[in-house]
Amino acid sequence: MSYTLITGATGGLGSAFARLCAERGEHLFLTARDGQKLDRLAAELRAAYGAEVLTCPCQLQESASRAALFSFARARSLTFSRLINAAGADIQKGFCEYTQEKIVFQTRVNFEAAVSLTHFVLETRAPQLEILTVSSVSGIYPMPYFALYSATKKALEHFFSALHAELRGQNVKVTTVLPGAMPTRKDICEQIEGQGLWGKIAAKSPAYVARKSLEALRKNRRTFIPGLANKLMRVLTAAIPLSLKMKFIAARWSKISKDAF
Repeated sequence: MSYTLITGATGGLGSAFARLCAERGEHLFLTARDGQKLDRLAAELRAAYGAEVLTCPCQLQESASRAALFSFARARSLTFSRLINAAGADIQKGFCEYTQEKIVFQTRVNFEAAVSLTHFVLETRAPQLEILTVSSVSGIYPMPYFALYSATKKALEHFFSALHAELRGQNVKVTTVLPGAMPTRKDICEQIEGQGLWGKIAAKSPAYVARKSLEALRKNRRTFIPGLANKLMRVLTAAIPLSLKMKFIAARWSKISKDAF
């Protein structure tokens, strides 16, 4: 019996992945920061789909907490056929407003944890393994006032694109997904509304992103951008000088400040 491991499972996109995988009859191993939220999600999935669900809370930014997660899985001799790196911290503010603790927190959750979980799953994999990692369209270009977030998301794309090449021919599929805005939390919904018509066109639901992402993973796509509008944005902005793009980004994002949720 092999499992699908999902990080950030209680978040908007993570729970969409969990529901979709449970509906398909997969055995799930879910992790997130809040154990009570994990228990509620697991109970929901068992009731709705009769799913086999294991849970283990984890503070992904802490190496000791990740080690405890690994020990939990090894003690039960779990093997993994899929890893979905959905956890992330979307702190958004000017870099000078960060504390040292927030720098470490966001960098470790967004990048280090995904790399660490991937290494663990490669050691405990089933005969065939799929690795799906959630990056962001915010990583396509440097983003003033969202600098650390966009940098960590770009790092994910680079790392997992390289891993895609490294593991070719080893029964391992590796896909990095670059979604745009998804209407999950209240603050994100307000940002989408603030973008007017384009925001409404470009935004995709977590359920849509989860379904399309797993389709791309099945095809072993190296990278995938869900939604035609987000694909067009990348193409249409490619020829604009980077200095102009960053000026536009700075003008918009300098008006928004939020911490990790």
